[in-house]
Amino acid sequence: MRQSNNSLKRKLLRWVAWGVAVVAVVVVLRSCVVTSCYIPSSGMESSLLPGDRILVSRWGYDAGSRGDIALFHHPAEAPEQPVTRRPLYIGRLVGLPGDTLLVDSLFNVHQARQLSPDCQQLYAYPPMREMQMDSLLRRLSLSRNRLLAADTLRYVRSFSRYELYLLQQAATPDSLNWLRPLDEVDGDSLLHPLVVPRRGALVKVTPWNITLLRNTLVLHEHRRATIEQGRLCVGGIPVSACTFTQDYYWVCTNNPVNLSDSRLFGFVPRSHLTGRATRIWFSQQPGHGLFGGYRWNRIGLPVN
Repeated sequence: MRQSNNSLKRKLLRWVAWGVAVVAVVVVLRSCVVTSCYIPSSGMESSLLPGDRILVSRWGYDAGSRGDIALFHHPAEAPEQPVTRRPLYIGRLVGLPGDTLLVDSLFNVHQARQLSPDCQQLYAYPPMREMQMDSLLRRLSLSRNRLLAADTLRYVRSFSRYELYLLQQAATPDSLNWLRPLDEVDGDSLLHPLVVPRRGALVKVTPWNITLLRNTLVLHEHRRATIEQGRLCVGGIPVSACTFTQDYYWVCTNNPVNLSDSRLFGFVPRSHLTGRATRIWFSQQPGHGLFGGYRWNRIGLPVN
């Protein structure tokens, strides 16, 4: 009887040891090799859709490459928290350390790229056209399209290229020349060069990057920086250029209406990158429960 109890104890200890070993391997894999990430929003359409679950490679990912869809810790939210405890975001690396980007006053990056038919863009129109717009939306069964902003000069909505095509067809022969892209209405077509900071390199201070540089110096370089009378002051001394102790990236979403990218929180430090999205391992439309909404054709697709 005693031998039987000892044998049972040894088997139990063996199973516990195996369990601990398996847990340790999983923890190491998730922290150093690969992890999984759920996509909750439409910011990366059409590369990633809400409900996609992706594999993120962490092995050796200490510097991003141009075009990577990268996972990173939010550079501005909860700055009092350690970097690894901040919320995770995902976006495409369009600006690498030392790059010069062409941006408008809204910090949209201008480059030659083909937008998907589902990609949203902001449009503005005079308030006097609201009744006509509402009638068009109802006729096209687009009544779920919501007003995003309004003042005495303009109303703002977002439309995909396909939705804009439908509006143009429905408005004939009355043209939609009163509906214009928001950047044209605001005169944001004037482009400026924006240098992405590289470790040790001088970055010239300009009227369009002064706030970005001040925020980066304060949040990530932990230096005392202020803007006084239109000039950047570091440590109380006005400067015309400044240097940085680490590399930075400019991150964009695929959907220009989604502002969860560098247009909102500025440059992303290299230390905040955690991995590169590689492949979709599961996909289900949100809100369909256990038995529906599966997108089998997306499972196994590479992320690009």
